[in-house]
Amino acid sequence: MTIPNTAILVTGGAGYIGSHTVRLLAGLGRKVVVLDSLVFGHDRAIIDPDVELVVGDVGDQDLVRSLFKKHNFAAVVHFAAYAYVGESVTNPLKYYQNNTAEPIKLLQVMQECGCKVFVFSSTCATYGVPDKLPITEANQQNPINPYGQSKLMVEKILSDCDNAWGLRSACLRYFNASGCSPDGKIGEDHNPETHLIPRVLMAVTGEIEYLEVFGTDYDTPDGTCIRDYIHVEDLADAHIRALDHLSAGGESLRCNLGTGVGVSVKEIISAVEEITGKTVPVKYGPRRAGDPASLVADPALAKELLGWVASRKNIRDMVGPAWTWMSAPNRGRYPPNLISA
Repeated sequence: MTIPNTAILVTGGAGYIGSHTVRLLAGLGRKVVVLDSLVFGHDRAIIDPDVELVVGDVGDQDLVRSLFKKHNFAAVVHFAAYAYVGESVTNPLKYYQNNTAEPIKLLQVMQECGCKVFVFSSTCATYGVPDKLPITEANQQNPINPYGQSKLMVEKILSDCDNAWGLRSACLRYFNASGCSPDGKIGEDHNPETHLIPRVLMAVTGEIEYLEVFGTDYDTPDGTCIRDYIHVEDLADAHIRALDHLSAGGESLRCNLGTGVGVSVKEIISAVEEITGKTVPVKYGPRRAGDPASLVADPALAKELLGWVASRKNIRDMVGPAWTWMSAPNRGRYPPNLISA
């Protein structure tokens, strides 16, 4: 059973993962309204003319109420968040305000309006340093930074709202989002850019002088950190499956989204060199504080509950589209927003 033909509010839908999800939803004929502050999102990432983009904040309850009155949303998919781990450590109140307090205001409006379906963009950062690998949903959640804490707090709030007024939610804890739309029309554009694959590509194009690799003495086969890289379009597919699950009356769920395949930093560098035919300038340095040697998901529960399995498990499936995006004229970076935030 699929979601009825009613409107869906996507917060942060002009961001990296949000825009790919919005594009997939629109391609399925769903009615989508995007609410995005454009602090980090891009209006040009909304490429479907039938998708309405509203510039504003999730915590602006008057605005959110007006949107609910106009569209009578059947569900909310919530991506809007700050996601720089280092900044969360130096400025924790910014993250607790934006990532935890603002969604509470959104949930209050949802309760007022009787909307009881919420898909939440969570993170594997809620686990902190894993006590065992691969990481299952049974792993202890013990975040080591305010970013992870801010997301875990929302997970707990959603559970309490389920008990109190029947809000059904899906908390999707995903690992390292990567890749871009294969046709190169939308992609990954953060400022500053901290994700590994685009930074390797930036080193290839000369946008940065070299790629800095933090640590070569980890207890891994080649000494560099291992992570689980999941293609952004697989993430988008999982969000839609979660939306359909809840909209069909399914119970709340919390599950990991990953490939179950670990890839090291050096393996990514090799894949980039193979695909681009260029040498990556690299500078090796000491370990970075707080970086676990390995983070790899066990995605079995997502398969069980949502019928979801990552379709792209080879790191070249992530690097190739990212290179298409990065190297195409006027595509590797979005132009300035047409709409002022």
